[in-house]
Amino acid sequence: MRLLLDTHIWIWSVAAPELLGRKVRDALTASDSELWLSPISVWEAMLLAERGRVRAHSSPSEWVAEMLRLTPAREAALTHDVAVRSCTMRLAHRDPADRFLAATAMVHDLTLVTADKRLLRSRDFATLAN
Repeated sequence: MRLLLDTHIWIWSVAAPELLGRKVRDALTASDSELWLSPISVWEAMLLAERGRVRAHSSPSEWVAEMLRLTPAREAALTHDVAVRSCTMRLAHRDPADRFLAATAMVHDLTLVTADKRLLRSRDFATLAN
């Protein structure tokens, strides 16, 4: 399975795996799973660390670098198609990061792993609920 990690799922998978449900933990560690991460999640994690909304034991950039090092994920390209789709897709809310992640899942045919109920309601891309 090709899994795109929502930002909170990525952070939880490294810093608080107890917050992941068994189904998600199993999917993330399955030998046939490919983990993908968007640059939008890196950007969003940096903002969360800079604003003190996540506990980082170092500078935000050092913390994100360590998170990336600990995550065996491929980079999901932020392409022109993703940018266009993020503006033209039907989605229940306007959060730009979520719109980019949803568009990335659509364009790259990835399953978005998330706990966000608004994203889970969409039928335009595959999701895996935490």
